[in-house]
Amino acid sequence: MTAVVQQKGDKIRQAIKRVSNRLEDKDGTKLSTLVQEAGQEFNLSPMEQEFLFNFFKEGKTLGEE
Repeated sequence: MTAVVQQKGDKIRQAIKRVSNRLEDKDGTKLSTLVQEAGQEFNLSPMEQEFLFNFFKEGKTLGEE
C-alpha cells in the first residue's frame, strides 16, 4: 500500500469539486449532507468541513477561494 501525500489545500479543492458536482446533479440532497460525505471521503477536520459548508452557502466559486 502506497501512502499519498497531499498538499494542504488539495483535499479541500477535491472536496469542493465533489460537492459542486453533486449539487449540479440536483438530486435534492442537502448541502450539509454533501459536506459531511465529502468530509468523510477526504478526511476533513471539523474546521475544514465548516469552511466547505460556508464556501457553498456564500455562493463562491473555485476561482474565488
